[in-house]
Amino acid sequence: MPVNVAHKFRSGLKPQAFVEGMTKNKEQFQEWSNAFAWPSEEDQAFFASLSHRDDLRCLILAADWCGDVIRNVPVVLNALADTEIPTEILVMEDHLDLMDEFLTMGGRAIPVVIFADTGGHVLGKWGPRPKHVQEVMIAFKQQNPDRNAPDYEANIKVAREQMLQQYGEGTGYQAVIVKELREILSSL
Repeated sequence: MPVNVAHKFRSGLKPQAFVEGMTKNKEQFQEWSNAFAWPSEEDQAFFASLSHRDDLRCLILAADWCGDVIRNVPVVLNALADTEIPTEILVMEDHLDLMDEFLTMGGRAIPVVIFADTGGHVLGKWGPRPKHVQEVMIAFKQQNPDRNAPDYEANIKVAREQMLQQYGEGTGYQAVIVKELREILSSL
């Protein structure tokens, strides 16, 4: 049965309240947010064109301790800013019931950006990271299925370093997120 998220509407934080309440990584989060630039005028116009859509809602499962949240949620928030889509951030630890409906390869991975209609029917989701970065984790999980294996921790450390390399040094990954979000929203 498809997930309905209507019961979570109005139970999260407005994006500004989430940022103001951050106790970890707040400065980095704001730096990534300030570094955001539209990849193209066409992308910016597409997101702005969604402002007439009053049938969409966005919930973002996140936590301030997570590196992918710190890097990716600022992009999502900037992209959605002109859409006027009501957006709430749900702190993962306070919404484990919902988190467990949106597992990534059987595990809890954030952020998860959920797009729903006004009735709470999930229409699309994005996350926890751009596809090209997620491919590293997919390969890691396939090659390391046993979390108790003696080399698991060493291998995940390597995978995390490879993911950072995939993100790259600058903000180029942000254009990828904008593209992926646009693909999802174009289909709704």
